[in-house]
Amino acid sequence: MTHPSFHIEGAERAGRWLVTCDHATNRVPDWVNGGDLGLDPADMERHIAYDVGAAGVTRALAAALDSPALLSDFSRLVIDPNRGEDDPTLLMKLYDGTIIPANRHADAAERTRRLDALHRPYHAAYRDLVRRRDDVVVCAVHSFTPQLKGRPSRPWEVGVLYAGDARLATPFMAACRDKGWCVGDNEPYTGHLPGDSVDQHALRDGRLNVLIEVRNDLISDPEGQARWAANLAPILRDVLAESGL
Repeated sequence: MTHPSFHIEGAERAGRWLVTCDHATNRVPDWVNGGDLGLDPADMERHIAYDVGAAGVTRALAAALDSPALLSDFSRLVIDPNRGEDDPTLLMKLYDGTIIPANRHADAAERTRRLDALHRPYHAAYRDLVRRRDDVVVCAVHSFTPQLKGRPSRPWEVGVLYAGDARLATPFMAACRDKGWCVGDNEPYTGHLPGDSVDQHALRDGRLNVLIEVRNDLISDPEGQARWAANLAPILRDVLAESGL
């Protein structure tokens, strides 16, 4: 269990943003069922295993904002860092119609083992980074699939999620719409879940935050990732500056 559960890039950068990627990779540690969840390799390349393209956007966006980036280094199917420890979907056994064989019989001891080795160290690093200065702003980067099985297609290019704090989300959505993009207001998901990453590290302490979801077909290659980071960075800078916060 020596492989780190996260990576930090640009820890020395001076910007006030913290750009995070909870679902950066589809890696399965070798101590979890021999590094194999029992899924077809094609399934491990799908959105069920990680947020396709989000890591590349996160790295480029953090660099553009001269701010640190925090990226997980384990698949959401091993244990989901964007869930609180008491969330029933923390360790998924079925996702978008796909059974996760290595999780079917995972018991409380296995759940605790994964929490201790992966989930808790990631959140400890998250806590340290948001506390590095008093005015840190959290920008959480995710991606979403254009269509879930048996569900309608999703037209949004960008979705913005927020719960009780829309100080940045509202002007950010307006600026994105000014670009002509189809923007989801708490779409394709609704708000945040109690105990999720933004709740833990921003909402509870009143930190400014915005959670951005980019449709993954737009960022499936390095060119798309770089393009969307370049699209989003000036909007984020302007919205923050104009907020006066």
